[in-house]
Amino acid sequence: MLTRSEQQRGLAGGVAALTVIALLVLVPVAVLLAFAPTGLVQGSVVDDYTLSLLRVTLLQATLSTALSLCLALPVALALARQTKFPGRIWLVRLMAVPMGLPVLIGALGLIGIFGRQGLVNKALQALGLEQPISIYGLSGILIAHVFFNLPLATRMMLAALERLPQEYWRLTASLGMRRLSILRHVELPALMRVIPATSGLIFMLCATSFTLVLVLGGGPAATTLEVAIYQTLRFDFDPPRAIALALMQIAVTTVILLCLNLLPKAEDTAVGEGRLWSRYDGRSRLARSSDAIVILLAATFLILPLAMILVSGLSADLERLVLEPDFRQALLTSLSIAFCAGASAVTIGFGIIGADHVLSVRRTSSRASRVLGSSLSAASSLVLLVPPVVLGTGWFLSLRPFGDVNFFAPALIAAINMLMALPFVIRVIEPAIRAHAAQTDRLCAHLGLTGWARFRIVDWPVLFRPALTALSFAMALSLGDLGAVALFSSQDLLTLPWLVYSSMGSYRTADADGYALLLGMVCLGFTILGTVGNRRQR
Repeated sequence: MLTRSEQQRGLAGGVAALTVIALLVLVPVAVLLAFAPTGLVQGSVVDDYTLSLLRVTLLQATLSTALSLCLALPVALALARQTKFPGRIWLVRLMAVPMGLPVLIGALGLIGIFGRQGLVNKALQALGLEQPISIYGLSGILIAHVFFNLPLATRMMLAALERLPQEYWRLTASLGMRRLSILRHVELPALMRVIPATSGLIFMLCATSFTLVLVLGGGPAATTLEVAIYQTLRFDFDPPRAIALALMQIAVTTVILLCLNLLPKAEDTAVGEGRLWSRYDGRSRLARSSDAIVILLAATFLILPLAMILVSGLSADLERLVLEPDFRQALLTSLSIAFCAGASAVTIGFGIIGADHVLSVRRTSSRASRVLGSSLSAASSLVLLVPPVVLGTGWFLSLRPFGDVNFFAPALIAAINMLMALPFVIRVIEPAIRAHAAQTDRLCAHLGLTGWARFRIVDWPVLFRPALTALSFAMALSLGDLGAVALFSSQDLLTLPWLVYSSMGSYRTADADGYALLLGMVCLGFTILGTVGNRRQR
């Protein structure tokens, strides 16, 4: 129950949030369309090189998705069978780390393991093999995508298996079903409820991957559309071709999003839900041994790059790096941009959810309400439709007539990072706002508590913790981003990810490892800050 003035304020906040998002997304897209080369329509701009970029983009996304799912399947099955495996809960928690880890840091860890001087290649050379594994090129991109997406797929599959009731496993044991029969009649039907949505999500993430391809691509043979846009604008300065590639990228992501909407939605993906049923099919010695091997291999694959980041970073001269003027400048710039991005993402997230809550309370079916509701639902997905590099390209071309683009760069990077963080922010604060509103709306209306008084006494004490969590996650995401920074960074605008990347480019590997560790510690600090007190609050 909301008063008329509360409804008006809620709708006004939603409209303001939509206006900001539309301005940030539609203006660059309109500029790209307005300055699109005339040959784009006739197809003369789409040459063999452009088609090869599209082919590589879709190929690496397809292979990465297939590998991630195929490797995650046995890991999820083994974890579901071995509910009492030592350290199981810590491994499941560890799988959340790559999803929140800055991509650039993960890439450095993988180079330390699979690079030419990495642990794997040194071991292979010791065995007399002359052609070690190459981390650069398509193989490196696939390894990196599997490192980041295997945990995501495993957690979603494991959640689907753990939702099955205990009676299923008792029945399979009483019927004497073998593992293949259980897989066919029990586990696969449960997994098929999440695999389509999971595969679609991973394909989308891989098709719009920028940092991993930029760092590990290794040359034109493994360049994707997003990296080609960056190279065309940053090195070749060929705006017509950059526009053509950006529009092609938008077309690709549009088709992918339309296909994703056709897939069945994944059910709740909360891992575990506290229901670790005893499994009778995992008690034989063969089952325990095979499952242990699978779990240990997965744990090794995930832990080694993370451990390499820590070891390599500690080996660097951290004291000298911290005292470097470039580091202090990059840290201050990154924190300023991250705070602006995080605070604006939380503010806009509150506006979107508040307006959506008002529409759900009013339950009106007018055309304007339906349009506004649909716009609010689609707002956070716009950044998926228009990737950060494409947004940066559009804004770069938009602002060129007004002077030096570098003058606007900090604000642009913060705005693009805000759009990137918005889906995560909404996912964090939306359940809290809806639950709080369901508990307090009727009571506040009965007491006549509205406006600032309600916000100060009732809302803020409860919503402060979710807002802080969302802010810290958004800031950590912004701190680790290289996509938006890549187009605008210069000597006057240094950020921590660009400092790591430029150190790698100038072959100062030790410095890059040290900066990566420092960046990871800052991101970890924000993550811990955002979750402090959550357990006590529950």
